[in-house]
Amino acid sequence: MSWLLAHPGEVAFRLAQHLELTFAALAIAFLIALPLGVVAARDRRIGAPLLGVLGAIYTLPSLAVFALLIPVLGLGFLTALVALVAYAQMILVRNVAAGLQGVPEPLREAARGLGMTPLQSLRRVEFPVALPVIVGGIRIATVSLIAIANLAAWINAGGLGVLLFAGLESHDTGKLVAGSLASALLAIAADVSLRALERRMTQRAGA
Repeated sequence: MSWLLAHPGEVAFRLAQHLELTFAALAIAFLIALPLGVVAARDRRIGAPLLGVLGAIYTLPSLAVFALLIPVLGLGFLTALVALVAYAQMILVRNVAAGLQGVPEPLREAARGLGMTPLQSLRRVEFPVALPVIVGGIRIATVSLIAIANLAAWINAGGLGVLLFAGLESHDTGKLVAGSLASALLAIAADVSLRALERRMTQRAGA
């Protein structure tokens, strides 16, 4: 704790790197997962194998994925970003699909009765109802990415993991505590904030 108080600038710098990597990966992953989740929800023949492949990727050890990407992308931010985007897909695609599949059929029928196209029904009716489940997926993915991003320091991508690896190499407990505490507080803050948003969306959908 004393190291943390003595080096607030270093911790803040590594925290900023961690946030940049995590939320850049989350944003890109969601842009990819949203159409994939819609396809998975619409066609079970595609959805089942798609989720199977994404689930297999999610089970791969993160350090192994980094090692596989290094010969192609080299060390640094881009390699970590690609790996984190891949890891987030399973959670995000699954929740987008589950949220859309959970929309009551009478709502879809009502949308068709009003003359809405499938795209209009998706945007105006189905997405608002599915939003709490989708936000739940974003919450889980965010916490997961915050944890996995610690390992990005191993490939020179920065972040709070730098403090963890430096503490392990030098047997410096202060750096270990600072990195661990900052990472844990970041994950808790993200979880609490997105959980509150998820509850708000659930209340709005039920209103």
